[in-house]
Amino acid sequence: MQPLKTYFVTGATGAVGSALVPLLLEDPMVQVKLLIRAPSPAELSARLEALFHYWGIDREDEAFRERVFGLRGDVTVTHFGLTETEYGDLADSCTHIVHAAGNVRMNLSIEAARHSAVDSAKHIVTLARACLARNVLEKVEFVSTVGVGGRLQYVPEEWLTEPRLFHNTYEQAKAEAESYLQEQIQQHGLPVTVHRPSMVVGDSHSGKIIHYQIFYYLCEFLSGRQTLGLMPNLRNIQLDTIPVDYVANAIRRSSSRTECIGRIFHLCSGPDLAMELDWLVKALREIFIAHGDKVPHLYRVPLWMFQGALPLLRRQAGEKTRKTLNNLSLFLDYVSDRQQFANERTTSLLSPDGIAVPDPDSYLANLLTAYFANAST
Repeated sequence: MQPLKTYFVTGATGAVGSALVPLLLEDPMVQVKLLIRAPSPAELSARLEALFHYWGIDREDEAFRERVFGLRGDVTVTHFGLTETEYGDLADSCTHIVHAAGNVRMNLSIEAARHSAVDSAKHIVTLARACLARNVLEKVEFVSTVGVGGRLQYVPEEWLTEPRLFHNTYEQAKAEAESYLQEQIQQHGLPVTVHRPSMVVGDSHSGKIIHYQIFYYLCEFLSGRQTLGLMPNLRNIQLDTIPVDYVANAIRRSSSRTECIGRIFHLCSGPDLAMELDWLVKALREIFIAHGDKVPHLYRVPLWMFQGALPLLRRQAGEKTRKTLNNLSLFLDYVSDRQQFANERTTSLLSPDGIAVPDPDSYLANLLTAYFANAST
């Protein structure tokens, strides 16, 4: 009989982790241990139950539930804050590690951002080395971000060592975490694959995602509804998004393939399929209208003029709209760099397994349909 595989997963309550875990459990010989932040055992149980609900798993599905174990802890602290017994059991049994946890806030101090990204990477490496010493570890999947490229115009599917500027402390700290990880791989032979997603959006078929993130706020903005129709000129600018099911399937497949060790996967749409923002604006407005929402006439102005008008728009906006507008400065800073992310190597590795980057035209309406349905409940 095939031996039982034990996956230790951080970030199971996030977008990527919550999409990945049910895919892993499709294999009946897999069990998962999920590290979940919770102030009490009762809260841990509640958060686990919320995940089961999100996955559509009822209380009678014992075959699924009995292979899911919650561990109350924090990836940023030594031994994840687990008891000595819990940590020892983890090191003895863990065949796979998936590190998908991360604080994606982009306005943290560099010290706080490093605590989230670099300290957690150190604790993951410590566990990986402990599992290696016990001859149980097979693979580590380390979820990073294409943002480690900072302001590079073109980000290759390689380790990045050249000096570069960053848009924010989140990118800088994630880049430092990757540099640390690269050193540890070279020194200790850790079996790691690094995954760099771009902007993660909902499932390409159902539109489902556990948390609505910045893309959905951008859709509100790009429809013109949040700015009284005032819109910057976005001609010839792309936005790289990637559905969460593509990311989750890529990580699952990588975890079972030793030939992926040492590789860097760019889980993104890449230059060929990144969304043209002019196309996205037109498509979004059509979808909003189809759902019965009014959209204003657009007044296009140069980007610098729109950025100058943002303070006035914020003062006139309601609380919800103000939140969207507060995120716009970050977004406009990104797109003004006109970056591209390579993904040729990744797609060539994944395509034989039927894992292909979907065309945004095939999933945009699905994302927004799910978003509208959730907003109305």
